[in-house]
Amino acid sequence: MTRRIAAHQLFWPALALIALLAANAVLSPGFLSVRVQNGHLYGSLIDILRNGAPTLLVALGMTLVIASRGIDLSVGAVVAIAGAVVCAHIAGSPQPDSVATVLTAMALAVLAAAVLGLWNATLVAVLGIQPIIATLVLMTAGRGIALFVTEGQIVTVTSAPFKMLGAGYFLGLPVAILVSLSIFVLIGLLTRRTALGMLLEAVGINPEAGRLAGVRSRTIVFAVYLFCALCAGIAGLMIASNISAADANNAGLWIEMDAILAVVIGGTSLLGGRYSLTGTLLGALIIQALTTTVYTLGIRPEVTLVFKSVVVVAVCLMQSAKFRGSFTRGRRRPPSGSPTAPTRARRTEPKVLA
Repeated sequence: MTRRIAAHQLFWPALALIALLAANAVLSPGFLSVRVQNGHLYGSLIDILRNGAPTLLVALGMTLVIASRGIDLSVGAVVAIAGAVVCAHIAGSPQPDSVATVLTAMALAVLAAAVLGLWNATLVAVLGIQPIIATLVLMTAGRGIALFVTEGQIVTVTSAPFKMLGAGYFLGLPVAILVSLSIFVLIGLLTRRTALGMLLEAVGINPEAGRLAGVRSRTIVFAVYLFCALCAGIAGLMIASNISAADANNAGLWIEMDAILAVVIGGTSLLGGRYSLTGTLLGALIIQALTTTVYTLGIRPEVTLVFKSVVVVAVCLMQSAKFRGSFTRGRRRPPSGSPTAPTRARRTEPKVLA
């Protein structure tokens, strides 16, 4: 039973998350406490969930893209563009506190993210460009587009309705947590309770075999890149809402790397096909818990990325059965008398035929 549990792909990510939370609890007493203030939940655990919501959204979209044997490096740029569009529209409106203004701005930002997703999908699915090259184009140009929208400035907004998305509460929980978990449940139902997940795995494992079986791989690729861009756009709205500003240079910076790390930690294969949404959820929480641990330990910002890389590599190595087997190989010897125990060859005399 122990070996079976340890062999599960979610065992080591869950263990790593528990270890990080335990380390923070030791270093900072009261870290695991959750308090209620003015009907809202507060605490370090709530902060991890809320601050990790944008990373979780981007990682969910990245999971489906990687499952289709692709990659999307432009999600950070999409985050910056979505934040720039929504803040520019609200700041330029005479009624920034109007709900209609905020909803219109958010719709424009999501629409812009959808257009960018269709751009990536067209390059990959229609023109046949390698995903890493196709998305690298938008990754390079996206920051420039965001700077063009904001005119090179940090656009600040003071809008209470817009503030609700990234820093507001509903039923005692942060709205960002509710939005990200709702999308997580929705995608889980679509991919695990319908044939969509099986078709996605078929495209990722062997696109040619899937095509011969009647799977419309181009449509599926279109859908996953569009969904990934939409997730990045919503994450951009959360980040801009949380800080009440659009920073084209720093918004979503390196979030594509965090998303890929979260997907890999969760057990999704970079070769396509096999994926785990629950593993991605654990991976996103590990990434955010790592950031919190860095702040708790007082590690200098310039070595933060190195610290996160070391922990991620350690978790990935522990997930590898081959790596774990290298430590136990040679230690186990079968008992004497067992069928696999080495036996001495018996010396037999040659028989003489009469």
